[in-house]
Amino acid sequence: MTLLLLACAIASEVTATVSLKYSHGFSNVVPSIVVVIGYGAAFFFLSQVLMRGMPIGVAYGIWSAVGVATIAMIGVLFLNERLTLVQVGGIGLVILGVLALELGGVH
Repeated sequence: MTLLLLACAIASEVTATVSLKYSHGFSNVVPSIVVVIGYGAAFFFLSQVLMRGMPIGVAYGIWSAVGVATIAMIGVLFLNERLTLVQVGGIGLVILGVLALELGGVH
């Protein structure tokens, strides 16, 4: 259940972030509403993950790393954005950092 809630937090955050691009500085009403609801839902779901005992560093690390990688891929696939090799390497380092957080906590 905890991982499902974390997945909901990530999906909400990614949806809100993509909508932020389409809100055009909060001048488009519908995407702006999606931004507010999406970020609110993301933090609600993340709070539920933390309440169930997942360490904050691990939860936030997974949330942010998966979010960054997903947003980058959405940008490339649907928003005509480009990723350089350095940016791909940076995303890889973020993911490795999250793995280090998770594996470092194993006794």
